[in-house]
Amino acid sequence: MKKEEHTPIRIHSISELHRMLGLPKPLHPLVSLVDNTIMNIDHDSLPGSFVFDFYKISYKKTKHGRIGYGQGFYDFDEGGMIFTGPNQVIHITDDEEYSGMSLFFHPDFLRNHALGTGIKRFGYFSYDANEALHLSEKEKNIIFNVFENIREELNTSIDDFSHDVMLSHMEVLLNYSNRFYKRQFITRKAVNHDLLTQLERLLSDYFEKEESLQRGLPTVEYLAEQLNVSPRYLSDMLRTLTGQSAQQHIHEKLIEKAKEYLSATHLSVAEIAYHLGFERPQSFNKLFKKKMNVTPMEFKQSFQNN
Repeated sequence: MKKEEHTPIRIHSISELHRMLGLPKPLHPLVSLVDNTIMNIDHDSLPGSFVFDFYKISYKKTKHGRIGYGQGFYDFDEGGMIFTGPNQVIHITDDEEYSGMSLFFHPDFLRNHALGTGIKRFGYFSYDANEALHLSEKEKNIIFNVFENIREELNTSIDDFSHDVMLSHMEVLLNYSNRFYKRQFITRKAVNHDLLTQLERLLSDYFEKEESLQRGLPTVEYLAEQLNVSPRYLSDMLRTLTGQSAQQHIHEKLIEKAKEYLSATHLSVAEIAYHLGFERPQSFNKLFKKKMNVTPMEFKQSFQNN
């Protein structure tokens, strides 16, 4: 049964989360590793969604059929991982019965450590739930070995090395997840090529129908919404497939259309800028010069002189 939509409940600490899930007090106030099967949850009493002030990494495998997320295709049936960062809304479904592990860690645990700022490079914390990482049996074993190392460290008496050792295990987990996501982009190459084709068509239609006159420049967020993926997933997928981010694809299409206007119309540079969706011609001039090493006017004049 679908829960009613209400304002998400904010959970400030891992201890607070443990109390809500009917779990013992966490071994560490800023890090917790939980076996999903021992959660003592009354689903009917839970709100439909939460916002955590901390990170969450969950491996899930349904006991009945496949996991209820994904984009209509799966690499493996061995389960998958979902990553969420602080302040993201987490939706709860009460029709799933699954096993697995969940790691929770607070940003304060990463403070004054390279991982505190470096975690931003792991873009999958910004992916949607339907962009989960699906693991092979071998990959699952690797991930669970790292989970086990984290569990052992949590159960070890705290000493001068505890913090650094724990952070090392967590960084290994993040790096393996990054590797496996890259593999997933490659194994889904055919599907991703279809997504790339849709993106190219979407950008072409945007400029051909002059939607830029009403909407302004196309944004990564707009394109991702039209393609039913998250902005970060779209950029990471494109970078793996083509070497360019979504923003670079937008700029490429902009320059392509700008060259068409400059070479085949009598529109002024300012008029072309507005047609493309720029609020100020100076911004168009700057981007064009950066990409082409000549100004729009110089490019236009090169055709007039021929």
